[in-house]
Amino acid sequence: MLNLLTNFHFLRPWLLTILIPASLLLWYAWKTQNSKSAMQSLIADHLLEHLVVGGTKQNKVRPIYLLALFWFIAIIALAGPSWQKEPSPFTEDTAGLVIALKVTPSMLAQDIQPSRLERATQKIHDLLKLRPGSKTALIAYSGSAHLTMPLTLDPNIIDMFSQALTPEIMPEVGDAAAEALELAASILMKAEIPGSILLITDQIAGDQLGAMQKFNQQSNIPVQIYAIAADKGVTVPSGSPPGPALNMNDMKKAADTLDASLTIVSPDDRDVQKLSQRIETSLSAAKQNQGERWKDAGYWLLPLLLVLALFFFRRGWIVVYE
Repeated sequence: MLNLLTNFHFLRPWLLTILIPASLLLWYAWKTQNSKSAMQSLIADHLLEHLVVGGTKQNKVRPIYLLALFWFIAIIALAGPSWQKEPSPFTEDTAGLVIALKVTPSMLAQDIQPSRLERATQKIHDLLKLRPGSKTALIAYSGSAHLTMPLTLDPNIIDMFSQALTPEIMPEVGDAAAEALELAASILMKAEIPGSILLITDQIAGDQLGAMQKFNQQSNIPVQIYAIAADKGVTVPSGSPPGPALNMNDMKKAADTLDASLTIVSPDDRDVQKLSQRIETSLSAAKQNQGERWKDAGYWLLPLLLVLALFFFRRGWIVVYE
């Protein structure tokens, strides 16, 4: 009862304005549809009372009273009374993942074979295999962030575009991780679906932390960081492009700033399995927060409307006039 009183509202309150013209119509009908008063100028009173069906002595309910009740309940039902929430039936089908992939010269380093960038595309392929039927978008970033593929259900398109990414096609050099997160969030908000962001990077510049903290304060979209770089001491093939070794302190600092989970690349599929589980956990939380809707209780009034409608099919309905 307390929940009803606290949360009661109408989903479509503007429909309550129909009560105004309905009330005027009922008032007009009540004033004008009186056969006895219309015939008093034509028939004598002592004859008229014997000609009117029913007579004034019978205490019958006039149809206009039931019509008024019927209209009132119907308008209330149309306005959508509600006081509790229910899971959205479409949430499961619309949850999305936006992958922000760093595409810089350092991602060509071969401390992760065959290279950090190529291994990242392979891991994306493995991750999407674990998420069949899910919507996924791809962002490439370096000194600026760019949407490579909007949300799609086809993992093959994500594969194709991620494999075609190279540092040479990026317009600016640098690390715009925070800009990539903002772009990823805007994609999910425009699609109006719950989702998660996966940031794939080998390092995060220190000057990005301030913008990341601001992003975290303004957005409730969960973020996962996937670090794809080897620790110091790993033998790097000769001729490998330069790339800084994995800095766990910086990665953890960035993860703490975003309240994000941190997953480190592994030679087997343990990292992808862990990443998939973390994404599903974050999506479940997002669905709980964003995937609910107010339950329309107007449907419960339909049986009452049907019962009232039966009276209008009553044969020999008696109309009593005053």
